[in-house]
Amino acid sequence: MLEAYCPPLAADIPSRERWPRYREPMTFNDNASVGGNSARRRGAGVAVAGGGIAGLGAIAVLLFQLFTGTDISGLVGGGGVPNQPGTESEIAGCETGADANANDDCRLAAASLNLDQFWGEQVEGYRAPQLIIVDGSTSTQCGTASNQTGPFYCPPEESVYVDPTFFAILRQQFDATAGPLAQLYVLAHEYGHHIQQITGIMQQNPNNGTGPDSNGVRTELQADCFAGAWVAGMTQQVDENGVPFMQAPTPQQISDALNAAASVGDDHIQQESGGQVNPESWTHGSSQQRQRWFDAGLEGGVGACDTFAVSGREL
Repeated sequence: MLEAYCPPLAADIPSRERWPRYREPMTFNDNASVGGNSARRRGAGVAVAGGGIAGLGAIAVLLFQLFTGTDISGLVGGGGVPNQPGTESEIAGCETGADANANDDCRLAAASLNLDQFWGEQVEGYRAPQLIIVDGSTSTQCGTASNQTGPFYCPPEESVYVDPTFFAILRQQFDATAGPLAQLYVLAHEYGHHIQQITGIMQQNPNNGTGPDSNGVRTELQADCFAGAWVAGMTQQVDENGVPFMQAPTPQQISDALNAAASVGDDHIQQESGGQVNPESWTHGSSQQRQRWFDAGLEGGVGACDTFAVSGREL
């Protein structure tokens, strides 16, 4: 069982304008070998977000879908026809850390090697999830995966689905940072849900509704914490030749990841949507909580991530 941890109170989250848009190369070592990853590409349908999502709250809608895996395109007029699962293929042109630094698809595929190695050292009997890079859209046991639904983890399949074009949409159309480490925070968050699945945390703490003290909020905050723990340890993972996959992230990249965590707090999404902040409807936690628990993992490691062992006021 994970050790309990009571994170320190965080300062008020800076406004969105105070977070610069960093475009530094990601921290993969150029000569690291990443060709052994098991990520697969699937789908060839068309599911382009943004065409039917416009006006007040558009960024909140996109961010909500991006980090929660909830497809609300039907409510906001998004286009796109779900594609059948189709055939799978390898991620082409993804052999070195230099490839990962240059390409979103390869970056995610390469990071899966690092994440699997990290969690293999943390969890006895670890089994890796399947990472699916979505091309357009594809059907899953948990619904359609596309750039409208955003990245999500599907427990029955033990698979993580990501359409990398969603990051480009956020950068190009909505002035979101969505920098390289922020992207990997998203992936690591979904891997956190896989850890909860295979260790029984999800089964021990089933959905009990919404609210600031709900199991749903605790589950999401723990996944944020797991992501932070991985970021803290990601430089220790090495390829088959002993070359570290990644360099240490810069303070700017950490800020970008924290920005992503803050952007998807329930309170921030509600504010961006033009509504009132209603904690009783929360499913993922506030911006401050999401930043705080990411930082808890960053500072304290996996053992600092038992969000189920603290009181609601300590979340």
